[in-house]
Amino acid sequence: MGYAVYALGGRTGMIDGVMIHTQWEALPADPIDTITLYLGAERQRAYYTHLLSAHPKRIIFNPGAENDELEQLAQAAGIQTLQACTLVMLRTNQY
Repeated sequence: MGYAVYALGGRTGMIDGVMIHTQWEALPADPIDTITLYLGAERQRAYYTHLLSAHPKRIIFNPGAENDELEQLAQAAGIQTLQACTLVMLRTNQY
């Protein structure tokens, strides 16, 4: 689809040809358009600083990843937030 995808997770590995990194610093320093979260709210706290300082255009909170606190912080920083399913958005050309 023409999107550069970078994955950050709890364990290294590969998924559909994409390397999963465990450290934020291992990700490219390219500007980030969209961060899509699948991590529950409690586990997101460890990433707040990185998520907000990356200043993406938007953050998508997938089902189960909803987080009012982070959503408010992101909006205050000028970051668009959505509570949506990234896979559905891609499938229906709403991404």
